[in-house]
Amino acid sequence: MAKVTHQPLSPDQLSINIPDNSLTFTTSAELTPYNGVLGQDRAVTAIQFGVAMDRPGYNVYVMGDSGTGRSSYVSEYLKSEAKRQASPSDWAYVNNFDNPREPLKLELAAGIGQVFKKDLESLIDNLLATFPAAFEHPTYQQKKSLIDRDFNLLYDRVIDRIEQSALKRNIAMFRDTSSISFTPMKDGKSLDDTEFAVLDEKTREAFHNNIHELEGQLNDELVPLPQWRRESNEALKALNQTTIDQAVTPLMKPLIEHYQDNGEVLAYLDKIKQNLHRTVIAELADDRTLESREDSAKRIFLEETYLPNLIVSRQQDSGAPVIYEAHPNYANLFGRIEYSSDQGALVTHYRKICPGALHQANGGYLIVDADKILHEPFVWDALKRALSSRQLKIESPYSEMGMVSTTTLNPQWLPLNVKIILIGSRSTYYLLQDLDEEFNDMFRVLVDFDDHLNCSPEHMESFARLLHSRCIEKDYAAISRDGVLRLIEQSARLAEDQRHLSARIGDLFELLAEAEFVRKLAQEDTITDVHVSRALEAKQQRSGRIQREILDDILDGTILIDTESESVGKINGLTVLSIGDSSFGAPARITATVYPGGRGIVDIEREANLGQNIHTKGVMILTGYLGHTYAQEFPLEVSASIAMEQSYGYIDGDSASLAEACALISALSHIPIHQSLAVTGSMNQYGEVQAVGGINEKIEGFFAVCKARGLSGHHGVLIPASNVKHLVLNSEVIEAVNDGKFKIYGINSVDQALEIMMDRKAGALSKRGNFPRGSVNYRVLERLRDIADIGKEEDHEEDHKDESKKPADSASTSK
Repeated sequence: MAKVTHQPLSPDQLSINIPDNSLTFTTSAELTPYNGVLGQDRAVTAIQFGVAMDRPGYNVYVMGDSGTGRSSYVSEYLKSEAKRQASPSDWAYVNNFDNPREPLKLELAAGIGQVFKKDLESLIDNLLATFPAAFEHPTYQQKKSLIDRDFNLLYDRVIDRIEQSALKRNIAMFRDTSSISFTPMKDGKSLDDTEFAVLDEKTREAFHNNIHELEGQLNDELVPLPQWRRESNEALKALNQTTIDQAVTPLMKPLIEHYQDNGEVLAYLDKIKQNLHRTVIAELADDRTLESREDSAKRIFLEETYLPNLIVSRQQDSGAPVIYEAHPNYANLFGRIEYSSDQGALVTHYRKICPGALHQANGGYLIVDADKILHEPFVWDALKRALSSRQLKIESPYSEMGMVSTTTLNPQWLPLNVKIILIGSRSTYYLLQDLDEEFNDMFRVLVDFDDHLNCSPEHMESFARLLHSRCIEKDYAAISRDGVLRLIEQSARLAEDQRHLSARIGDLFELLAEAEFVRKLAQEDTITDVHVSRALEAKQQRSGRIQREILDDILDGTILIDTESESVGKINGLTVLSIGDSSFGAPARITATVYPGGRGIVDIEREANLGQNIHTKGVMILTGYLGHTYAQEFPLEVSASIAMEQSYGYIDGDSASLAEACALISALSHIPIHQSLAVTGSMNQYGEVQAVGGINEKIEGFFAVCKARGLSGHHGVLIPASNVKHLVLNSEVIEAVNDGKFKIYGINSVDQALEIMMDRKAGALSKRGNFPRGSVNYRVLERLRDIADIGKEEDHEEDHKDESKKPADSASTSK
């Protein structure tokens, strides 16, 4: 059978090709900086619409891969738009004197909150300076003495009448601070107990009766005393209130005039004025119970009673707020109420209300990571309630569950006007769409960042300008043209496509920073392609321990990989291993065995519970391919086993299905496969080869093994032709291909793979339905036919045995 030749890929097909006439600068310093996000026109249009659409429900979900610049661009765009908008209101909580457990809200114009707070601080200073000095004024003291004198005059008149009546009866009246007593007299002199005892009984009895009558008269005369006391107290209270009003009114008047356009503030100032009547007497009056009370304690009391708790304070011309909440738990978003310990009990008041990110962003924009907010308990449902009701409440979700038993506050809710910007992955977006019926009504704007952009001359120039902007921002050296081309090549490799650049600019910025570090060590003026390549090599060296250990195991024979001889039923497949943020390729031996029977193709990986769903699907497709290609005239009666040798972990993906098909066909036809070649690719039931992922890492992984053993010119890799456009190989592989030491083939079918790996025609089906004699497919067909015939003979023998048993059974039955 004549050998078949297939042309390998040329070196020009192995990486991105940039025309010489593009990027005509010498260094990036000649370029103008690039502002904005690169190649995301659809996302830019969507975020512009989402920000401009000022209606409920038009919140924004930004999705895309991390590193595409989605977060930084959205934040910068929002800040630029927010500057053009009016600053929203300041908000404060103040004391509710009627019900301290329900603090009241105050809305003030932007920038006025701090002014109002300072005004009340000045009011407190004035109150401390005014009281108790106002009660020491001569006018107040004179009026207070007059009230006391009126009361004492009434009291003294009663006492005088009683005393005159007692003297007429030879009885003396004595009074002290707390009581009044009567004593008999004789000859104008009070009698002591001894003198009184020597009097005759009649005289003593007369004295007793007179004293009793005087006491009764005294009691009758002093019946109005409580009324006089009440009237005196009322008069003193009225005097105090008048004095307080006279002292406070001049202090309050400037505030009332300054805030006359704010009804809420005026109402609060009026409540302060009313409450001061009690506070001044109870806390500021200089009576004996408060002589030792320090001014600092009085100040603290007044501040905790009257000062506003300014939860949101803005500058007048600062524009709308743009807030990013990195840790969106319940308290950080909705605010919280703090407590202090007072004699073992937890207490709180309105000044211990702490705002959340929603308070800070109210009237503007709040940026939150979707995955983070979904991981926090109670937050997602509470956020939806707030957006739906447009009310911002500070409450504890744990109180509703009975987990908090202490007394808490119920602050008045604030009107909520905020646009939420959720930043997350595509999977999170689609998950929310499927599981949350309210999601689409609340997040109607989708901003989708592409993971790649076309590698057009315009985009390459913009990419170079973006790199220049980064250099200016981070104070890096300029980049040479070769350095920019090397970064473009790496961008295409990250995108896994010669036609595209990766939109994950963050990864390239990290590489640029590492290249700048290499440049500094080399003490050179510009960042060149050499520095970029060294930075990539250094990163590979840092993260390549496992890759090196696998290569060493292959070279010393621990892992069986043959790269020279020919073998039946054995083939070198290609795999990709991902560890952390690095991935690398490594060859893996795939073997197949065939024997008569009807078990079909047994996937050993699946039987061992190591093969995942997609890998199992690939093996099932292989069964369909065999049946379609070879079993049109007879049943597919074959038993075969396929395994990926020395694999002890989970396997997924169908990129090994082409290699498994070649190994199985080799086992069926007894035609050996060149072990100097490796193959990767998916296939369908008609034998067409389909593209797979990780193509660059797979080729470079097998190349590393072949190079370590010595390149002979026969080594190579078979890949799907549809993967050729995804090739962005390193210079070492391209150089070996250019020197003829390594070959890469792009194939479209299983037959092409067989012809390259077996050096003979695969054989095409003729119009009569036959394969050419001696071809690979002819050998497979004949082998399957022989196995099917063996199965028929066994079935015939079994049937014959069953027939021979029937007469004996009948005779036995007749007996």
